[in-house]
Amino acid sequence: MVEEDAAPVVAPSAAVPLLPDPAPVTGRRTPRGARFAGAAEAVGEERAEPRAVDVGVAERRDVVQAVEALARLRKEGRSGEAHALLVEAASWAPARFPLLAHELERAGLGADWQTLLWEAGSLPAGRLVAAADALGAAGRAGDGQQILRQGTGRPPGEIGEAVLGLVAEGRHREVRVLLDAYVRARTPEEAARSAEPGPQTLVPLLLEAARGVSDERRWDLVHALRVAGFPA
Repeated sequence: MVEEDAAPVVAPSAAVPLLPDPAPVTGRRTPRGARFAGAAEAVGEERAEPRAVDVGVAERRDVVQAVEALARLRKEGRSGEAHALLVEAASWAPARFPLLAHELERAGLGADWQTLLWEAGSLPAGRLVAAADALGAAGRAGDGQQILRQGTGRPPGEIGEAVLGLVAEGRHREVRVLLDAYVRARTPEEAARSAEPGPQTLVPLLLEAARGVSDERRWDLVHALRVAGFPA
């Protein structure tokens, strides 16, 4: 949860603007490039409602401040610092993505929204799916699908490891969403190679996802798996 006393975003003349701390999330956030890694006190109902409202206000404030800082950087031609700010924003809680989309487009920074979507493609598997869900719930299903496609563009072995991690955590819905996007975006041969980290678990999941696309896609994957040496 974003802290209420987080400092406003500013754009000093020689430094990248500091963004508010991202809200805590379940799972691990690995550094860019190392892709796809990972009890609150009880409160009464009377306190829960104001707290939820406060969080929404704080999130909107932080997003607006970040977009204003980005607009200043673009106006001053400080593209490197603007990109660094977008990379940081991509690591924010998935629930903020619809707010970011709205504010960036309202400020005439639609190209920066596309950059942020690209950067978000490196999020760990669970957060990738959560970001896609948040965008879909806000009526931006196309953006959600774009994040998933970009997220499945990494090496097949990394996809397999990511799926195994989600399975181990019992996150079966996320597994289905991720593999559905994966078998649609990648060739059957690439999908087959992603089974290598754990064929006994991954082969049935891949085939189930391919069946959800079409019978033809499933049989293409069966053939590719057999060629790769995996019983299917």
